[in-house]
Amino acid sequence: MAIRIHLDEALKKKKMTSKELCGYVGITEANLSILRSGKAKGVRFNTLNKICYYLDCRVEDILEFDGNLEDEDEKE
Repeated sequence: MAIRIHLDEALKKKKMTSKELCGYVGITEANLSILRSGKAKGVRFNTLNKICYYLDCRVEDILEFDGNLEDEDEKE
């Protein structure tokens, strides 16, 4: 995957559970799990803003571009 997710590390650093974050952000645990696993196809900027706010982090602390172009056709 071209975008790597480091949400687990940010949660640990803040000593927060994913369930707590879901409550603050207003998303389901299932959707946060999809995001954490890297299987999400997208994330709303509003959601990303809330995640960063409540984890007191920057976008680059939880999302990393690995320098590669991922082709949708190659994934399947």
